[in-house]
Parts: sequence; C-alpha cells; structure tokens
Amino acid sequence: MYADWILKREKDSEKSLEELAVELLLKHEMTVTTAESCTGGLIAGTLVNVPGASEVLHEGYITYSNEAKEHLIGVRRETLKKYGAVSEETAREMAEGAAKKADADAALSATGIAGPGGGTEEKPVGLVYIGCCVRGKTKVRKYEFQGGRLENRIHTVEKALQMLIDELSE
Repeated sequence: MYADWILKREKDSEKSLEELAVELLLKHEMTVTTAESCTGGLIAGTLVNVPGASEVLHEGYITYSNEAKEHLIGVRRETLKKYGAVSEETAREMAEGAAKKADADAALSATGIAGPGGGTEEKPVGLVYIGCCVRGKTKVRKYEFQGGRLENRIHTVEKALQMLIDELSE
C-alpha cells in the first residue's frame, strides 16, 4: 500500500507535497529536520524521495520511546509525565528540540497512536499531534485519523508536509 501511494504520487502531473516543501526550503535557503515517533521516519523518508533533498535535510530523529525523546531532542521528563508522549506539549518540545539539536531552520514533529492498539478513551487510536517549528515559531495541530496503522501514518506525513508548506508560504 505504501509503495502504491508513492508510485501514484510520482505519476501525478502536479507537484507532490514533498516536492513543494523541498522547493520552498531551497527558495528560502533553509534546512529542515524531523522528530518522529508514530511515523517512524516516514516524514524524512518522504522528503528524500525528492532529488536535491540532501541540500535541505541533513538529519532526522526517530524518537519512538520516551527515553529517546528526552535523550536525543531534549523533551523534558516532566512534560512526558504530566501530559504524556501523545500531547500538544510533547509535539511542541519535539519540534523545538529537534530544530535546536540539528541547528535547522525548521523542524517537523509527529507523536500519536497509529493503531491498531494502544488507544484509550482519552487518547484514541488515530490521535496525532504534529508540530512545525520555523525559525523559532512553533505551531502544533491535533488530528484524529480514522484509518488503519499505515493509513494513519501516511495521513500524518501529508498533514505535516502541508503545515511546513503553509508556514514557508507566509
């Protein structure tokens, strides 16, 4: 299914989200990094589908565990204890911490519950927080996707790239 999604997007005549994102980053002479939990590197992996992505994406972080979030990108233990890994606060600290750690102009973060298990009434399967930090200004958006595990991850990638495009277009 993922391969079909990528191949379909390559055949479309319009530019893909990742192409637009890389184009805008190049235009503004900016770099980007990612801090990914539920997507497991899929945002960075989608960006590298674009020739020339190496000029804007120098590194990314897969911070699947709380320990990795703390150790690699500086998410505070207090934040994780108080709000949990899947929260607006954690997504914000992930994006800001990754930008700082990578010395990048922009950062995208994703934390959520891809499914099919792991959800609760308070935090259901499909709940995702995406953070976008551009030159120190951070926005976080909450989404509740309704697909299966891979679909939820793909939707997260699409929304994250769209957030970056929107921020770079302002």
